Amino acid sequence: MVIKVFVATSSGSTAIKKKQQEVVGFLEANKIDFQQMDIAGDEDNRKWMRENVPGEKKPQNGIPLPPQIFNEERYCGDFESFFSAKEENIIYSFLGLAPPPGTKETEKSDATEQKSDATEEKSEATEDKSDSKDEKSDATDETEAHTGDKADEGAPEEAQSEQTPPEDQQEGKEEHAATGEEEKQGEGEEKEEVEEQEES
Repeated sequence: MVIKVFVATSSGSTAIKKKQQEVVGFLEANKIDFQQMDIAGDEDNRKWMRENVPGEKKPQNGIPLPPQIFNEERYCGDFESFFSAKEENIIYSFLGLAPPPGTKETEKSDATEQKSDATEEKSEATEDKSDSKDEKSDATDETEAHTGDKADEGAPEEAQSEQTPPEDQQEGKEEHAATGEEEKQGEGEEKEEVEEQEES
């Protein structure tokens, strides 16, 4: 896989020259193999670059400016995309290359893999816990069923005891009723006395 950088060696724009130099310099400094494809001196290179830049990446006038970066036939991006990838330390994935060992991008991908492994382990542990909870709930259901059977056997006795209150409670009710009648009689006598006094 060869990285192709389309440049214009005889560009009159200093901004384009600086961008091209930055891309080429970065690739050289990081020992990433690439080919410079001059669009100023080679009409075929210019035509190929213009045809292979995706429509959404082309400017309004339809003519993409250098530098444009490809990995063989696959479009990687323009200078702005390259710069963003460089700032985020994901230049190798931007270029479609495997990051060399010891780079920040490798560390990020290793950390991501470790996180995904840990997530898988957690999900497996959660599944194991849910299985044991199911077993516990089955055991609880069986225990409740046995307890329910025993409760059903003693149910007639409980039903009888609920219908007839204990003797102590019956006696208390009778006493309360008698006391209530005495109070009513006492109130009636008091009313008669009050009426007699008023008449006189």
